[in-house]
Amino acid sequence: MLALVAAAAYGVSDFVGGVASRRVTALRVVIVSYPLSLLVVLAIAPFVGGTVSASGLVWGAVSGIAVGVAVWWFYLALASGPMSVVSPVTAVLVAGLPVTVGLVLGERPGGMAYAGIAVALIAVVLVSRESPDATAGEVAGGRTLRFTRNVALLTVGSGVAFALAFVALHRIGDGGGLWPLAASRAAATAVVWAVALAAHQFSAPRGVPLRLAVYVSVLDVIANAAMMFAFQGGMLSLVSVIGSLYPAATVLLAMVMLGERVGRLQQAGMLLALASVAMIAVAS
Repeated sequence: MLALVAAAAYGVSDFVGGVASRRVTALRVVIVSYPLSLLVVLAIAPFVGGTVSASGLVWGAVSGIAVGVAVWWFYLALASGPMSVVSPVTAVLVAGLPVTVGLVLGERPGGMAYAGIAVALIAVVLVSRESPDATAGEVAGGRTLRFTRNVALLTVGSGVAFALAFVALHRIGDGGGLWPLAASRAAATAVVWAVALAAHQFSAPRGVPLRLAVYVSVLDVIANAAMMFAFQGGMLSLVSVIGSLYPAATVLLAMVMLGERVGRLQQAGMLLALASVAMIAVAS
């Protein structure tokens, strides 16, 4: 399933980006990865074909703007609030809101698919939680990180923006090839460049972080292209919830590659993620 490919690519991208962000700020990574993603899309789009349409480009741009804003707000929330709260709240909004929109638009997936969606939402929350030993008393710079009103607004805003990006990808429609994705990456680049300039962080990383940013750009194209084409052949409510299972891939890689400890709740979430994919696949 293309949505599963997208989830895997999103998860690997987040893992690679997270490794890079341990050396430099995340914003410095995306100001390189997004424009590189645009160049990759422009290089292969003529071979994929498709007709350039105004509506496809507009929805692609809306998706890119939403992603750019979502990334900005998400990292601001992580900088000021506890990751153990910010991450799962954002994840459940990303998973749940497109499902709600799909149902409002008249999608009726069926009994097994509804059960799969419910299991997937639980899985997203569990997998996105940090292990207790990594989050206890989350402190940064001598201060305890609290889920304040401002952090809550940033968290909810980022979740809504990420969800909007999924909805916009679904609205692109068929026949446009990769051109809407080019509009998306161009818009996302404009947003993160503007934010980086305003934050005085417009400085490209070097060495290992730069190489990792290149990997992120390729994974970004794979993930978003797979998601866009998955939406063209499936329901918003089903495709979006499978795509939102990407934290499972990130956690798995962190466990295998970095030796990070995974809590029991995260392990349960990963098993539920597999179960939800199987349930939705059977129902599709």
